[in-house]
Amino acid sequence: MVFHTYCDKREPPVPEDMRAPVETPVLLDFLTCCAGLYSGSAAKNYVYGVKAWHTVHALPWRVDENQLTAALSAVEKMTPPSSRRPKRHPVTVDWLCKVAGQLDMSKPLDVAVFACLTTVFWSVSRLGEFVVPSVDSFDPAAHITRSCVSQGTEGRLGLPVTTFNLPRTKKAPNGEPAQWSSQRGATDPEAALAAHFTINNPGENDHLFAWRSTGNKLVPLSRRTFFRRVERAVAAAGLESMNGHGLRIGGVLEFLLRGVSFEVVKVLGRWSSDAFLLYLRKHGAILAPYIQDTPVLEPFTRIAMPSRIR
Repeated sequence: MVFHTYCDKREPPVPEDMRAPVETPVLLDFLTCCAGLYSGSAAKNYVYGVKAWHTVHALPWRVDENQLTAALSAVEKMTPPSSRRPKRHPVTVDWLCKVAGQLDMSKPLDVAVFACLTTVFWSVSRLGEFVVPSVDSFDPAAHITRSCVSQGTEGRLGLPVTTFNLPRTKKAPNGEPAQWSSQRGATDPEAALAAHFTINNPGENDHLFAWRSTGNKLVPLSRRTFFRRVERAVAAAGLESMNGHGLRIGGVLEFLLRGVSFEVVKVLGRWSSDAFLLYLRKHGAILAPYIQDTPVLEPFTRIAMPSRIR
């Protein structure tokens, strides 16, 4: 643990009885050493690790929370540029269409990649929920398989919905559902998934986006393979590179720009908090309809804008 390494290297070393239960001055001095070297999120994780260790061992947590909050805020402000992630740009429907133009939908890998792209985008999901970390790491109990997909109708109107019962996610260890419906145009996830099933035809217990490699062997779609193929298509189309989270951000923005309410987008993206509202503040395209000098948008604002900020 980083905290204990810090304690051991101090001159003199921090005594054991000051590490557990940890004294406020010791923890603050530790954060002072982190400032300018680590990102604010890394420092928070270190602190929460120390706090969790106290909880596991039934030790009292006597740290002054006000001082701790102030110290963590200072560390965040001093995050070195090398530790800051570049801004993640949202994927758009137009971007997806141009990438599709560089893929050969008669090829097993290409059709699997595009089906994965459209599913992640339109279900506002995390890419990691639909690809595997590596080919050899595929586990039917942890990763989505074809048997996890169901198609049916929902609600009084009987509208068609495709549901993906994810076995395990970042926020739900016991699994949760993701959903999309058919969309008009070249990025229709239903058509893309059907094409993938026609060409690759994974079995019920195979990875959902498994593709047929040399010798007709089914291979789970790994994150690395996915990105390598997408990046080649992106380069050929002269587009800006994407990262996995760009699909999730793009899905959020697409639905918000359609006028779908924030509450519905929150449910669709499976957020338990209002963290996704960060997208609202970062992208002017979302704010534009709300800040015009016209009363015509007032009903739209009342329906779509979250109640806590309208």
